[in-house]
Amino acid sequence: MKLVYLANFRIPTKRAHGVQIMKMAEAFAKRGIEVELLIPWRFDGLNEDPFVYHQAKKIFKIRTLPNLDLLQWPVGKLGFVITTISFLLSAKFYLFFKRYDVLYTREPLSGLFFSNFILEIHHLPEKISSTYKYFFKKAKLIVMLNNFLKKEIAGAGVPGNKILVFPDCVDLEEFDQNISKETARKKIDLPLDKKIVVYTGSFSIYDWKGVDVLLEAAKSFGNDYLFVGVGAHNEEEMKQLEDRYPLKNILLKYFIPHQSVIWYLKAADILVLPNKSGNAISVWHTSPLKLFEYMAVQRPIISSDLPSIREVVGEEEVFLVKPNKPEDLSKAISFLSGEKDLQLKLAANAYNKVKNYTWDKRVAAIYEKF
Repeated sequence: MKLVYLANFRIPTKRAHGVQIMKMAEAFAKRGIEVELLIPWRFDGLNEDPFVYHQAKKIFKIRTLPNLDLLQWPVGKLGFVITTISFLLSAKFYLFFKRYDVLYTREPLSGLFFSNFILEIHHLPEKISSTYKYFFKKAKLIVMLNNFLKKEIAGAGVPGNKILVFPDCVDLEEFDQNISKETARKKIDLPLDKKIVVYTGSFSIYDWKGVDVLLEAAKSFGNDYLFVGVGAHNEEEMKQLEDRYPLKNILLKYFIPHQSVIWYLKAADILVLPNKSGNAISVWHTSPLKLFEYMAVQRPIISSDLPSIREVVGEEEVFLVKPNKPEDLSKAISFLSGEKDLQLKLAANAYNKVKNYTWDKRVAAIYEKF
């Protein structure tokens, strides 16, 4: 069996979708399926081996297709659509001469040129138009991250038996490693004598990630705590946050390759996922990769109490707090820091639960629908 994964994204990339796409392709290949990942050519990109950068086994092929890339200029939504269609046309021409059994994609516009494909959806427009409904109809299976997304497209007329819900996942082989807190701190030069609170992921690109909530909470603590944020994308973003939060107990780091994230997670006393309310993606649609990575490293987690998070975990696995409330987050950090038994309980429960959320299990559920 041959599967073509059509991904209209830069690969490798600093964004989390790069990890998700590469891990899914790897998991399909591990089932004995011949996998070819088709990606667009882009003007700018990381000059790295995508298999090394995203920690994926080199057991599938990646092919870059020519396309019209307008994303370097302020061309707006129209430019994005033109760029996407040019990539899909290139893929259509390339695949016209190829044999394959399954087409898998995260691009709804694939419905312009293909039928009977598997469509994975991570977000939906505010209003599901008749055009989107047409694309949904052409897909033989739609993979959703959570039941809130499923409810929305079911309301648009998509039959329930055509929808598979499975959240994002984690590679346990990559994150379930026996690394002590002390070893991790020495590796990345973090102090051994402080209580360290860690956040990994985007900073200001997506305001709903809530990094500002975490940094506001840091104001309530002295220098016996260290708040570490890993994920700044550029100097401007870093400078803005450092100027806004000139605190000695805050350490901000630039984005790092995925294979290095584990050292910061293992170095932590507490991991924080401070997603905000007020944004539909944050509240209903997201399935944060960081949540599953946090769960896999066996460290206690404090998370915003949002429907998207409760889709996966509850109070037995994470310490839930009201979103958008720095004062509530600081109280939770202070309380949990002194509760060693609770820390161990939450970490153990989260670790046991995340064993159900691996890329291999996700692909197995999709494979059953082929």
